[in-house]
Amino acid sequence: MSKTPRRTPRADSNGIRTEYTFDYSEAKPNRFAGQMTRGVVAVVLEPDVASVFGSSAQVNALLRSVISALPSKKQPARARGQRRKAG
Repeated sequence: MSKTPRRTPRADSNGIRTEYTFDYSEAKPNRFAGQMTRGVVAVVLEPDVASVFGSSAQVNALLRSVISALPSKKQPARARGQRRKAG
């Protein structure tokens, strides 16, 4: 008697399975969580970009210089005929 082959989980259009089964009993706490303070955003750099920088301080310094070179933001002009209603 032959065995029926197991069904493989379906994948969506990106090739990612629609359902995963995780074993949370083997999960470990994030060892870097203590280093992050409020307001920190984690960004993942592509390997070629990350290879240019030795530390996050270097990345921040370059980004700050780019930000300072950007033109200042102006308030968007309101469309003609739109007026703010009084009280």
